[in-house]
Amino acid sequence: MTLRSRLGQGAARRAPVALTAVAALAAALLAVSPAPAGAAGPPAAGSPPLAAAPLQAAKQAPGAPDLGPNTYVFDPSMPVSQIQATVDAVAAQQVPNQFGTQRYALLFEPGTYGTAQQPLNFQVGYYTEVAGLGRDPGDVVINGSVDVYNQCDSGGCVALNNFWRSLSNLTIHVSNGNAGCYAGEFWAVSQAAPMRRVHVEGNTTLMDYCSGPSFASGGFIADSRFTGGTVINGSQQQFYTRSSDLDGWTNSVWNQVFSGDVGAPSECFGCAPATYYTTFDTTPVTREKPYLYVTDAGEWRVFVPATRRDARGTTWATGSTPGRSLPLSDFYVAHPGDSVAAINNQLSRGRDLLLTPGVYDVPETIAVKRADTVVLGLGLATLTAQGGAVALSVADVPGVDLAGFTVDAGAVSSPVLVRIGKAHGNNHSDDPADPTALQDVFFRIGGPHAGRAETSLEVNSSNVVLDDIWAWRADHGTGVGWTQNTATTGVVVNGDHVDATGLFVEHYQGFEVIWNGEDGSVVFFQSEMPYDVPSQAAWRSSPTTDGYAAVKVASDVRSFSGAGMGTYSFFNQGVDIFADHAYEVPNTPGVHLHDLLTIFLDASHGMGGIRHVVNDAGGSSTIANPDVPVTVVDYP
Repeated sequence: MTLRSRLGQGAARRAPVALTAVAALAAALLAVSPAPAGAAGPPAAGSPPLAAAPLQAAKQAPGAPDLGPNTYVFDPSMPVSQIQATVDAVAAQQVPNQFGTQRYALLFEPGTYGTAQQPLNFQVGYYTEVAGLGRDPGDVVINGSVDVYNQCDSGGCVALNNFWRSLSNLTIHVSNGNAGCYAGEFWAVSQAAPMRRVHVEGNTTLMDYCSGPSFASGGFIADSRFTGGTVINGSQQQFYTRSSDLDGWTNSVWNQVFSGDVGAPSECFGCAPATYYTTFDTTPVTREKPYLYVTDAGEWRVFVPATRRDARGTTWATGSTPGRSLPLSDFYVAHPGDSVAAINNQLSRGRDLLLTPGVYDVPETIAVKRADTVVLGLGLATLTAQGGAVALSVADVPGVDLAGFTVDAGAVSSPVLVRIGKAHGNNHSDDPADPTALQDVFFRIGGPHAGRAETSLEVNSSNVVLDDIWAWRADHGTGVGWTQNTATTGVVVNGDHVDATGLFVEHYQGFEVIWNGEDGSVVFFQSEMPYDVPSQAAWRSSPTTDGYAAVKVASDVRSFSGAGMGTYSFFNQGVDIFADHAYEVPNTPGVHLHDLLTIFLDASHGMGGIRHVVNDAGGSSTIANPDVPVTVVDYP
């Protein structure tokens, strides 16, 4: 997201927080010495120099099912050196592999890995899932760290492109005290890099302050606990933390949102320099992501957490997470190369679907027709639409769960990539007690290859939870340009009672989000308008309105709420481009927005900007006030 292409051109953002001060504070909090002047990259101790030996065939723990050649299943009896060699080799390949086709899952059976004398410290690169296989996060303990660092090139060291990776369902007892500046758990990520069901014992930083300029643009944490140390947010442009337990939170830049978090900072939206906290005591509705686990008897199962309302704290604070457990035998375990016909045949027989790591070409729709079906991806498995297909559709049925995979557009434009509920139909089968949910589902238009789609996600059903969605029309990579990776809208919501917790939508050529349903809500929204608009005439939503709003709530909607919403502009074609509004909503008593901001990014390269925050309220963010949030606390 932010400033990727500009940094590639040698540009640099003005940081709202003095990063030298942040680094000094972080070093003090972690009680370590800063790295020597000029030092960059990960420490030698416990982290690979990214030149590990070539990957060997996966060595699976005894009794593990066939989850594909790129799934590594570790058990505590394996020597730490063997595990270290494997995870280092995966990192060496994947840390720089932004648009590659390799996908990996690193799974840890219940037990303890690493010791104080021989800790397990490793990096997580692109398309790599690291997950524990316990029923609860405490069942898998890593003595060491699982890290994401800045990526360094001639433009500096940043985390702005650290996408598409995940960490879940384990405990990290931080043990890397000999790592100098890099002591602690480093999770310097941006979009599509969730941390879920993780307990960190020790200090955690969401920025890599050991090498500058250290910018990051994340991120998402849910159902996690942090003890014995502070979470250092630092340069994160925005971050959403949900239903977690915090032991301290330091620093902020712009849009920081907390809902249902024990120990969250108090709300302070612009009340102090560089502090824009939006804080809610509870999260209105949540449904945590399903996960693989292994029982004490060695049985492989998938756990589907129950829906929670007005949630506060983790699902496992007072015992095991409530929900239902499914045997892995209920799932069709798919591998890249399996035909859609074979997958649909298994779905029609009532089976759930597990996508093992890899890229799946999808020339016709994967059709989910049964209520409570689970579709779970490992290693950020990727569905690529072919020939203009809709990659995946869900019938008008309740309780379906789609989680942990990426959907790419193909070269022929698709009308939509994922459709929930029948288009232009009425949903009569939704169930408020059993909502359909999407967790960690990510969309791309261009980037790895040429891609086109009219809409990425269309939600027609009612009672749906959207939890950590990133819909991205690529601003860099392959097949990128105003007439190349064409896409009008990221997310269209037609159903009622749809709740979004963590919605990231960027660079689409029309409205980023169109919301037509009643009683919808968004807690945390992040968006950038398209960089590459060639002229104002090419980007008008009406003859009298310049540009397109990031969120358009339909004029006939009577009930909608949104909070913690940030929209940014950066137009890089050398001409002034303006959007009249960041948000457009009807003026009616049931529609309310809270804690909104817009920002004009990088005066050295951008032009134009956003004239108003919501409708005609709020000031402008343009070259006259670059990198300064323009806010509306409540509307109306």
